[in-house]
Amino acid sequence: MSGPACTASEERAVSELMYFGTAKPDGVVSVSEWEAFLQASVTPRFAQGFTAWPASGQWRGADGGVVRETSYVLSLVHAADERSEAAARAIVSEYKTRFQQEAVLRLRSPVCVSF
Repeated sequence: MSGPACTASEERAVSELMYFGTAKPDGVVSVSEWEAFLQASVTPRFAQGFTAWPASGQWRGADGGVVRETSYVLSLVHAADERSEAAARAIVSEYKTRFQQEAVLRLRSPVCVSF
């Protein structure tokens, strides 16, 4: 993934936003289920940090119908390496399986970071 030219005081990284719907066949993903998912699936893979917040979403399902639901957004900034990529894919896969989701929207962008 090519990206911006970083200055000498910056590092190249990947910024990701993941959008997780909460509607599931037998109800919705509760706040406690979401927090348990973050603790069990996200924190071990991205212990250096992440940000998550609740949102309202809308998308078109595979059946063509519009789905409106409460959602969660997860923001990650990580190295542009295969380990981080595999970890991000695993998070998406685990969420879809655990909560019977059709999809998780994932946006990736190359960025420059400094601390």
